[in-house]
Amino acid sequence: MDGMWNPGTMVFVFLAVGAVALFSMVSIATWSGARQKEREAYYKNDMLKKLADAQGPGANSALELMREEARLIAQRTRWGLQISGLVTGAVGLALLIFLRVLVGPNGVWLCGLIPLFIGAALYASSHLVGERQ
Repeated sequence: MDGMWNPGTMVFVFLAVGAVALFSMVSIATWSGARQKEREAYYKNDMLKKLADAQGPGANSALELMREEARLIAQRTRWGLQISGLVTGAVGLALLIFLRVLVGPNGVWLCGLIPLFIGAALYASSHLVGERQ
């Protein structure tokens, strides 16, 4: 029985239990966050529906609020794409320089072009998202 609980087995059991606990916590946190967002969206839509059903300035203000929220969502999406494109492009440029210095003049350093082009595509797509709105 002593051979079953050697240090390697104990470390494995500890890591296995830790991994199960971590992923359980992450799944519960994700589920509760999704429930909260769903509730907030339900109550917001209910309020907007009541305002839109009302006659007069309430309906116009509800429509204006919906337009403003759509504009803000598009703007956040555009900013997120721009930031991710710039960061990915910077990583690609740094990888080009790093591999050139580390490996030398053979073609391995050109692997840095992959993230550089991905960053350029993300940044360009941010301008396309902005033009469609």
